Amino acid sequence: MITSNLKKMNLIKCTFFFFGLLFCNCTIAQQNVDIKIFYEQLLQKTAIDSNCKLLLDTIIISGNKKTKNYVILREIKIKQGDSIKANSLFETIKSSRELVYNTNLFSEVEIIPLMTSAYTFSLKVVVNERWYIYPAPQFKLSDRNFNEWWRTYNADFSRISYGLKFTHYNISGRGDQLNLIFLNGYSRNFYAYYVAPYSNSKLTEGFSLGTGFAQNKEFTYKTDYNNQLLQYKKSDFTKNAFFFNAAYRKRNGFYNRHYVVAQFNYINIDDSVISAKYNPNYFNSTQSKKSFLDISYGFQYINLDNINYPLKGKVYGFIFTKRGWGWKGGVNMLALDFTYRKYITHKHQYYSGFQFFSKIKLPFQQAYINQRAMGYGDFYMSGLEYYVIDGVAAAISKYTLSKKIFGLKIPMPFKIKQVPYIPLSVYAKTYAEAGYAYNKKAFDTRLNNRFLYTGGFGFDILSLYDLKMSVEFSFNQLGEKGLFLHARGIL
Repeated sequence: MITSNLKKMNLIKCTFFFFGLLFCNCTIAQQNVDIKIFYEQLLQKTAIDSNCKLLLDTIIISGNKKTKNYVILREIKIKQGDSIKANSLFETIKSSRELVYNTNLFSEVEIIPLMTSAYTFSLKVVVNERWYIYPAPQFKLSDRNFNEWWRTYNADFSRISYGLKFTHYNISGRGDQLNLIFLNGYSRNFYAYYVAPYSNSKLTEGFSLGTGFAQNKEFTYKTDYNNQLLQYKKSDFTKNAFFFNAAYRKRNGFYNRHYVVAQFNYINIDDSVISAKYNPNYFNSTQSKKSFLDISYGFQYINLDNINYPLKGKVYGFIFTKRGWGWKGGVNMLALDFTYRKYITHKHQYYSGFQFFSKIKLPFQQAYINQRAMGYGDFYMSGLEYYVIDGVAAAISKYTLSKKIFGLKIPMPFKIKQVPYIPLSVYAKTYAEAGYAYNKKAFDTRLNNRFLYTGGFGFDILSLYDLKMSVEFSFNQLGEKGLFLHARGIL
């Protein structure tokens, strides 16, 4: 008798949940009410049993003309035929939406629950696909960043390489990418990459292939004591480089990624560079031609609300790289790179971000081409953009506090399905950073082997397809300060 009454009570509670979700579906469609708020109100009104289980009977996907359904389904954490507790449904839908969006295949993703009975429900997944094909002219600086080109070389346009870039982000509808780049001018470059993230039926394995050739009239042969790059330059091309790589990728579950990469490299430089006049340690060898193999293994854990501009979640990972066949001398190297990033959402649209990057290269006696540390790619400190700090061991930590100032949607003057509007969000921020780079005494510079710190404030401007521009006013321990610009996007 007691068991029968309990079943009836659970049926009544789930029925309330059913009618509540029907009301929710109407509200979401007409008033765009946040799903989380609805769930909280529903649980309060009906006092629904948190252990009440619901069965997912169908998943309905719409809006994807190019992308295969199974690519989207792979990112949804609940599958057709699964049961889920009512009180965990919101979090499952929220994290599934983030996973689908973080494929970078869609500009908008919406996942809405639709109750079909007291015990069953379906999911309506609505996506808006991005533009996938980008044939575009290219203008590439020969310098490390915009700030260096603007100040050090007075925005010299003769230092720009020009050409064409063709990118397709979703060739077969499985998220596979093709990149082709042709550049001429101050340097000649050809690059071709193909990435297939899903190459097996379970969508857990993938691969990539890449090749490239570059010729440069100018290249860095040494870093001076003041942490400036010294350039070797002639009227003809002084450096030729070729590479070919292949990678195997494996993704376990939703957040863990493993990959193994093998890359063959060939570099041929002008003979004069390895003389005593310039840098005999460039290759740590008396030869001006070098061919060598890099073999890397990497792991990444990525759990973010937005992979392009995260406000919540964390990322960590490492890369082991073995260069050359030996353990010392020449370009032989064993390297470990480690990354940890944590993002926290506070009240009133305040956000914190902590980032830590480190690297170590063994043995400590390394060829110049293996000594890159601060000043390249993302491994830099704000306020020290004009400097390069080499090292065989280095670490950087960063803390950022940001506040969303405003966000709006600018209507398009003409109808484009992939771009119904132009989003614009602005975040004000302040930041503090610290770092250290160790190098052997023979290669010591003004900023090596000493504690470094910088800080500043600025704005992050986000727009269409997660394009980001940062305007930063930074200062460093040298007493220098200035305005710096950084831009990034997936295009």
